[in-house]
Amino acid sequence: MSIAHGPETVVLKPSKPTSLLAALLLHPGAVVSTGYLLRAVWDEEPPATARAALQTCVLRLRRLFAKYGISATTIEAVPGGYRMRNDTETLDLVLFRLLTAQARAAAGTPEELYRLREALSLWQGQPLSNVASGMLHRDAVPALEQERLRVLERVCDLELAAGNCHQVLVDLYEGARRQPVRERFTEQLIEALYRTGRQAEALAEYRTVRERLREELGVDPGPGLRRLELAILRAEELGPAGRPEELGPAPPRPAPAVRDRAPEHPGPPPVPGFAGRGADLRALELRLTDADGPRLLVVSGAPGIGKSALAQQSAYEVRRAFPGGMSGIDLARPDGSPLDVEEARKLLPEPGGNGRRLLVLDNAAGAGQVLPLLPETGGATVLVTSRRALAAAVARHGGFVHRLDVLAPAEAHELLTGLVGAGRIATEERAARELADVCGYFPLALRIAAGRLLTRPGLSVADCAAWLAEDPPGRLALAEDPRLSVPEVLGQAVGALPPDLREAFLRIGSLEPHSGPATAAGESVLEQLVEAGMLEDGPPGEPYRIHAFLRVYARWLARGRDGAAALLPG
Repeated sequence: MSIAHGPETVVLKPSKPTSLLAALLLHPGAVVSTGYLLRAVWDEEPPATARAALQTCVLRLRRLFAKYGISATTIEAVPGGYRMRNDTETLDLVLFRLLTAQARAAAGTPEELYRLREALSLWQGQPLSNVASGMLHRDAVPALEQERLRVLERVCDLELAAGNCHQVLVDLYEGARRQPVRERFTEQLIEALYRTGRQAEALAEYRTVRERLREELGVDPGPGLRRLELAILRAEELGPAGRPEELGPAPPRPAPAVRDRAPEHPGPPPVPGFAGRGADLRALELRLTDADGPRLLVVSGAPGIGKSALAQQSAYEVRRAFPGGMSGIDLARPDGSPLDVEEARKLLPEPGGNGRRLLVLDNAAGAGQVLPLLPETGGATVLVTSRRALAAAVARHGGFVHRLDVLAPAEAHELLTGLVGAGRIATEERAARELADVCGYFPLALRIAAGRLLTRPGLSVADCAAWLAEDPPGRLALAEDPRLSVPEVLGQAVGALPPDLREAFLRIGSLEPHSGPATAAGESVLEQLVEAGMLEDGPPGEPYRIHAFLRVYARWLARGRDGAAALLPG
């Protein structure tokens, strides 16, 4: 605590009058009882002469105020105690609270951040650092610190929402270190690191706080941190930071399922760690940027092969060709089940914007889900991802179907490098290539393997590859999220097949690699498996083929029919 008089500032020494002054200033304008003041000054054990000594302290403070031009009546004796009347001109705490109230009133405008920054500038060092009262340090200082931390959290939320991630890293590092159990700072720090391209550091921060919470409190991170970790492992886009309830309601923001883009900033961000797919990107770019090109484009392929990532990256690459803006809708629920048409229709963005618009419909279950939505897209170009080729939709509306294959070995290696870190992969190049082979060059499997390596910094790439190779379909799973689980994702796909197609898929998996799928089923069944994304069109003479990783999965599923029956309905 200090007293400012013109250019001169006097820092008060620890003393009983200083403790008394602190107790009064913590309650500006309010009557502070004599009993409270006695405990604050003598720390719960006032002597018999304490009341007389308290009056002496008041007199000493009044003399000090008079010396520095402060009215002696600033401390008022009232029935039951004392009171100090302070305003924004005489006490920083009053000004701090006024500025935060003004910020609440200006929520959602640039003034909010300006007022909060101004309020934070009033804090100089640790509160009451020169006050000796143990009671005030125990009871009052934590409450003061909470006021400051709520404002700092909101400032960081606003800066992150504005994309100013680099500007708040220092504040967030300090907040996360000094307040390890206050998880919001760690969430913000992890988000800032992730959004500045430092995925490995972001996940390392998560591991640090998880271990600290388990060791010190015996608890796991809260749902916010866990959701954030999963979003990073899935390479998802992160929306604007959340607003602490203590600072009032948040400004309006779009529903999370629909991500509209303002015309001046169209398009989603690039996919973190995206690698390869150069030919696929060029093929989509040619058609998306052609003003006379197809209005409907479908990216189809096997489950887990990277359709959603390719669609998002393609949208980012061609964003300038769509000045009218871009929007995206996920047509599947978190558990993988499809939205019904009415649910999806409610999520469609309002037609509008000047110029061409792009709508991405992700995870479409089939043509029956997409066809009713197309007439309501307001002339936008529609990019759909689906395991199916959506032949009925393309036949009715015209369009282009792009079938996606697995990554090339070099692309898979590049993806692992981007996710895990160049240094770690470079030290185990051979093991990294073996790991990519174990994952069948499927992006889903590679991201799961990368997530395991990132959350286990002591695990070598070689040991990870060897462990996964013992049971790839069973072990390629992150327990926290079914969307990062090979058994879940592929199980949903196989479970959605009619019984005859399911049996045909399991039979095909049992064949030796040199045996073509045509030996296991009739052409009609095989065509339906191609349409469902479980088989591929093969070269001349071998019209059908199955991805090696799907063959491994089919054999894994068929090894125990009881297990298969438990996984698959009907």
